[in-house]
Amino acid sequence: MNVLITGGAGFIGSHVVRLFVTKYPDYHIVNLDKLTYAGNLDNVADIADKPNYTFVQADIADYPRVREIIRQYSIDGIIHLAAESHVDRSIEDPFTFARTNVMGTLALLQAAKEEWGSRPEGFAGKLFYHISTDEVYGALELNDGKFFTEETPYSPHSPYSASKASSDHFVRAYHDTYGLPTIVTNCSNNYGPAQYPEKLIPLFISNIVKGKPLPVYGRGDNVRDWLYVEDHARAIDLIFHKAQPGSTYNIGGNNEWTNIDLVRTLVRIVDAQLGNPPGHSDHLITYVTDRLGHDKRYAIDSTKLRDELGWAPTKSFEEALTQTVISYLK
Repeated sequence: MNVLITGGAGFIGSHVVRLFVTKYPDYHIVNLDKLTYAGNLDNVADIADKPNYTFVQADIADYPRVREIIRQYSIDGIIHLAAESHVDRSIEDPFTFARTNVMGTLALLQAAKEEWGSRPEGFAGKLFYHISTDEVYGALELNDGKFFTEETPYSPHSPYSASKASSDHFVRAYHDTYGLPTIVTNCSNNYGPAQYPEKLIPLFISNIVKGKPLPVYGRGDNVRDWLYVEDHARAIDLIFHKAQPGSTYNIGGNNEWTNIDLVRTLVRIVDAQLGNPPGHSDHLITYVTDRLGHDKRYAIDSTKLRDELGWAPTKSFEEALTQTVISYLK
């Protein structure tokens, strides 16, 4: 099998690329990444010389180039992770998010449809797997006990989540209209090694080390469900190989934390790793004006994925967060 993984030099993508290259030596893995600010080939340096791995620098919104890549490498499956994903950046520059997340996904879909459709076997044995976010569902109330399911209506609140919701709709439209074999998954907040340092956990680890303020939005009571990136990569692997085309799955860590409790836990772990006494860096926590349109709570129900395909997270939050801290300190 020849598999194209977009965004494979980024955070989640690099973990998926590494897993597929090492686990499936008989596959050819093609890593397509534009290498914007969030893409870094150091993330996949350890597998760069593997015989079943190829890196291609390209823009997913470049339809002729994407179709050429699908043809050149006889791609059978696409795992689409390339995206602009930072909410604050989307508020400042929504056009970039629309171009990459909407038009880029559309270019990939059209290229796959045209290229696969031109082959004698058609769509048989092909798959377009689109990775999305739980933010497309909008927000939950803090204490209502509800969770996002695969049936939750879409209600995006930021330019980022709106662009991802639109891309999700295009993926399903290509399945329903053209019969393109597609899968969509919506995941909760990822954390782990190799995340770009503008995100909360790597940013705050860096700030603690440097003695800089830890800016917490509002009162810090916003709740997120945190998913370890290696568990997410395992879920993607399982879904890619076992799920039926047309399926949707939610992937979550069943691991809800308020932002302020997460920050306090992070401070404790980093201080311990640095040999600082307990409470040494607590004074760095500061409260800042809340973000525009800041959703209160995200929480994923992964029951469908657990029951149908047998997936579950493998590491406790404390264990995985400590490993994440150690990786950044190194």
